[in-house]
Amino acid sequence: MPGVGQSGPVTDQRSVAIWRDGVAVAVPAEEPVVTAADQGLVRGDGAFESVAVIDGATPHLADHLARLVRSAALLEIPHPGDGVWRALVDAVLAEWPTGTEGVVRLLLTRGPGGGAPPTALALLAPVPAETLRQRSTGVSVVSLSLGVPADFRSRAPWLLGGAKTLSYAVNMAAYRHAARLGADDVVLTSLEGQLLEGPTSTVAWAADGTLHTPPLDTGILAGTTVARLFERADAAGWPTARTAGTVDDLHAADAVWLLSGVRGAAPVHTLDGVRRGDAGLTVRVRELLAG
Repeated sequence: MPGVGQSGPVTDQRSVAIWRDGVAVAVPAEEPVVTAADQGLVRGDGAFESVAVIDGATPHLADHLARLVRSAALLEIPHPGDGVWRALVDAVLAEWPTGTEGVVRLLLTRGPGGGAPPTALALLAPVPAETLRQRSTGVSVVSLSLGVPADFRSRAPWLLGGAKTLSYAVNMAAYRHAARLGADDVVLTSLEGQLLEGPTSTVAWAADGTLHTPPLDTGILAGTTVARLFERADAAGWPTARTAGTVDDLHAADAVWLLSGVRGAAPVHTLDGVRRGDAGLTVRVRELLAG
């Protein structure tokens, strides 16, 4: 994507907008925007998207809005319409410095209840320095079990497999556990050892001339970045596959990446304490994402 690997100076600027009475209202970053009764705060009952801001624009917004529609449907939260989100994005970008790479988070909650409408708001901030570092130098990763069979979430709609929800406590706990082990990130696996996803990323690997990523019937999130990469790789003659892989497959792969909308393609240089290379393929992957 344009601007990947480069960024303007990180600032302390934040930008916030909330949907009120049919209008996107920009508010000071320090101003409270939800009540203490909001179900997104009280129960983590909501969905969100993190959208890259590059050169003052959101080139991949449409993909994230489509996924937000799916998440809202799985959560049975009324979706306010793409026009609301576009208005909120415009509001937070209005005074954003063009040279500063950012991330805008779109949050949809069930609201305070009692017949009140859902809460829709946007938060814009600079991309954290640690994210930029990982994009540039790669990540060390540990594998951790999610503790469910690979096919279970697809048969258990109450587990909200495939929804990008606000309930990220387990994801953040996985990161803290990885940090205690001296790693940057995590690849989650099923009970029987099948690859799933990272807490905030999609795992992909190259092997035998093919790009691989886990199948969606495991209940993982449908990654927007891996979808874009695979579409462009197929068009360029690089075969792609949804593969039920294992950690052993990652160790044997030519290259492994964690993919996300803001970090891009972060090469995995260490997996469960074992150093690995990328066979020079990261450059090719980044070129495809930038096209």
